[in-house]
Amino acid sequence: MSAAKIHIINLFKWIFICIIVGILIGSVVAFFLNSLDFATNWRETHTWIIYSLPIVGLAIGAMYYYFGAEVKKGNNLLLEQHNSPESKVPFKMAPLVYIGTILTHLAGGSAGREGTAVQMGGAIADQFTDLFKLNDTQRKTILIIGISAGFAAVFGTPIAGAIFALEIMLFKNIRVADILPSFATAFIAHYTCLAWGIHHTVYAIPVVPNFNMNVLVPIFLAGLIFGTTALLFTAANNVWAKLFSEIKYEPLRPFIGGIVLIIAILLLGYHNTGANGFSFINTKFIGLGIPSISDAFMSPAGKYDFTIKLLLTTFTLSAGFKGGEVTPLFFIGATLGNILFLFIPLPMALLAGMGFVAVFAGATHCAIASIALGFEMFGMGAGIYVGLACIVAYFSSGSKGIYSAQLKEGAKYQFYNYLKRISDL
Repeated sequence: MSAAKIHIINLFKWIFICIIVGILIGSVVAFFLNSLDFATNWRETHTWIIYSLPIVGLAIGAMYYYFGAEVKKGNNLLLEQHNSPESKVPFKMAPLVYIGTILTHLAGGSAGREGTAVQMGGAIADQFTDLFKLNDTQRKTILIIGISAGFAAVFGTPIAGAIFALEIMLFKNIRVADILPSFATAFIAHYTCLAWGIHHTVYAIPVVPNFNMNVLVPIFLAGLIFGTTALLFTAANNVWAKLFSEIKYEPLRPFIGGIVLIIAILLLGYHNTGANGFSFINTKFIGLGIPSISDAFMSPAGKYDFTIKLLLTTFTLSAGFKGGEVTPLFFIGATLGNILFLFIPLPMALLAGMGFVAVFAGATHCAIASIALGFEMFGMGAGIYVGLACIVAYFSSGSKGIYSAQLKEGAKYQFYNYLKRISDL
């Protein structure tokens, strides 16, 4: 068979793979988002469910301990398999993380959804490795398109999703041939998810000042604060994880964590006391927190909102509950940006949007995907502010991030090592 014919066959094979993977993952993510909405809405009208957090935590911990030990690394497993392919990602990762995330949100854990979508995407996509007899190099591509499809579908941002999948795998480890499949699958998954009737939250920045040299100092200051907050998020995550590692029987970790979370939620107080005399548990800081994110673009947030969300999310995930970090990072960044309006001379909504994306950039080490996310969500005018804040946050958030498998090879890690060598001279 001629080389040209082989090339054409491979081209059509990858077109078919991208279409199938995109449609499948877009549909799965749509089902997941509908399930998550149902769980969230049910919890908001039945707040007593938070008292089940220890039992739910025990169930999730036992589920992973007895049936999912090989997939408990989550996103880091996908990164490890891409960097050093050994064995196919078990399909069980998808249903386990789906069940664990829905239960976490139903009971009132503070978590996100990106990790779930990415893990489902990677696990589902990798099942095509044997079907299409893919070699190790091609398997790296299939993992990338699974991640891009999951991220794009869950947030409605196909460009950022495609770049995120490439960037999280470290650009030096990918091939030019990976780029087009990543973008194609991201768009297919995104539009498939929309076709199922999913509507993504829209965040508006109504006022964007003209960009000039005078805004560089405020942008730099805000980016520095956002990067430091991302560093604190990672540090808190590591502290809680170390504490929970002292509990040797793993299912007990989320059980004990659930008890602490109940106490913390109750200490946050009650709200919505109605004419009938009933008070409802304050659910502002549990689950995704999307209403609070939206409010941060329009009205003043609480001074400690971002700190409370940071502590609750890192504690929830370190205890062993499931979900993701990204939407809580959006919450933290948006509410932090909101209060920076008090002393940084930029519009409140713009600062909320800058924080929304820049804290994510610092915590994930994905500056380019974050810049794309800013432009995709907020448009060209605000995107310039968001992009610059992301760059500052990226470099000011330390050498560690939420994905430990990135640490030793990541560009920022190498950059910090270089600075350390210079300082030792």
